Amino acid sequence: MSRVRELIDKLDEKKHLDKEEWVTVLTEYTDDDREYAAGIAQKISIEHYGRKIFIRGIVEFSNVCKNDCLYCGIRRSNTNAQRYRLTADEIVECCDEGYELGFRTFVLQSGEDKSYSCETLCGIVKRLKERHPDCAVTLSLGELEFEEYKALREAGADRYLLRHETADKAHYEKLHPAEMSWENRMECLRQLKELGYQTGAGIMVGSPYQTAECIAEDMLFFESFKPEMIGIGPFLPHKDTPFRDEPKGSYELTLFLLSLCRILLPRVLLPATTALGTINPLGREAGVKAGANVIMPNLSPAAVRKKYMLYDNKICTGDESAQCRGCLEQRMKSIGYEVAITRGDFK
Repeated sequence: MSRVRELIDKLDEKKHLDKEEWVTVLTEYTDDDREYAAGIAQKISIEHYGRKIFIRGIVEFSNVCKNDCLYCGIRRSNTNAQRYRLTADEIVECCDEGYELGFRTFVLQSGEDKSYSCETLCGIVKRLKERHPDCAVTLSLGELEFEEYKALREAGADRYLLRHETADKAHYEKLHPAEMSWENRMECLRQLKELGYQTGAGIMVGSPYQTAECIAEDMLFFESFKPEMIGIGPFLPHKDTPFRDEPKGSYELTLFLLSLCRILLPRVLLPATTALGTINPLGREAGVKAGANVIMPNLSPAAVRKKYMLYDNKICTGDESAQCRGCLEQRMKSIGYEVAITRGDFK
């Protein structure tokens, strides 16, 4: 038995590897090892959640952002981005349409756009919870103040997604401008947990300057922080950023990490991301077979979808929500899974 396979078995049994062991797994794995991990991960996922895929309807309601992250297509320095903002009524309408299509979780996502006051955002959350009390509201609005997170939680928000991007401070500083702080990102995640949100963290696989040691730190962070959700997708460059010429992240490593996350945290909610479907036409199906159990189609108005472009060539920007939903159902059926009409909470 290969050393990597031994370590995968150890992870399955003990739910822990040390940093050195993680580096061994990440640098020495073969395709056979990856498939071995996927087999274990898929079995664990089915054990906890059955052959059900939870769908989350994303509403990307603003692509205005005060930040200047070096990898992101909606960074404030990108003068080519066509900026837009949806009104509160438009956001609620998107979710109403999603409800008719069977979505029971809405993800409200935007750049860090300070034109929406905390009061406005709380108002939107309250309206959604009043109209659709059987639904979960997930927010992905970046770094806010503790009082804002608290107000949104009290308004009814259930979950919050905030990718930590990297657990290695020096690496974080190579991906972000000087005014952004790794310590603040980590503090925000701790605050979200403290307030009782189901909290999501995550990384880009193959982001510039990322090493096996960086990812080992990420896996140790996942183990200690125990997020309810982990978002992992391959890094994809955007033509209007400083990283435009950097290579894409590895599709295979992304799938392997999905499996390792499932083995490490058996009940985690694990999306097969849009980026995975962008890098490979069957990427989301492969993600599910590697242990993922969540897919997040787009409910934003078709007119604005192409403007929320964090990376180049993003899929599904031209489809109506109903098309996306129907297509997804068929795709999941083709690999023996069904789309569940449910909130799909962390167990």
